[in-house]
Amino acid sequence: MISAILSSAVSAAGAVLDLVLKNGVEALPDRSFPRDVPGTRGKVQLRKLHNPGFPMGTLAGRPEIVRGLPLAVVSVLTGRFLLMAREPGKLPEKLGLAAVIGGGLSNLFDRFFRGFVVDYIHVKAGPLDQIIFNLGDAMIASGGALMAGTGFLRMAAGAFRGKNPAGAETGEETGGNIG
Repeated sequence: MISAILSSAVSAAGAVLDLVLKNGVEALPDRSFPRDVPGTRGKVQLRKLHNPGFPMGTLAGRPEIVRGLPLAVVSVLTGRFLLMAREPGKLPEKLGLAAVIGGGLSNLFDRFFRGFVVDYIHVKAGPLDQIIFNLGDAMIASGGALMAGTGFLRMAAGAFRGKNPAGAETGEETGGNIG
């Protein structure tokens, strides 16, 4: 139960921090951007981008999908988190799921109340140089990576112990006599 409470706190804190940062960006005039983040030698900038769609503006002309699909996904993930909350341990999975939910809630707030998501982080390095994102997006990506990585490690550990992902011993006969 402690892991669920901790995960929920991380989710809520991340969502609130992202919304505070978005409000701060929105409060500044457009001429204030871009601006370098101190201490990053120009590699990280603050920008102001209003994205009415999914990443890279995908489906910007379909607001019903851009609001409805993430709402459905966050709802399903929240249900999964509530079921998982009763299970002991599993802190990495709970943290990953909570991060995805928190980031999703922050972006959902924008989609429903602003009509667009405020993106404000630009990292001038590798593939990140092509996108502008926000803390909610970073939470979604890192939480998803944590869930995927943890799931992969559990599956690999089970394989080394001779169990399939469902927990049954591998190599055992599961049916009756044949022939």
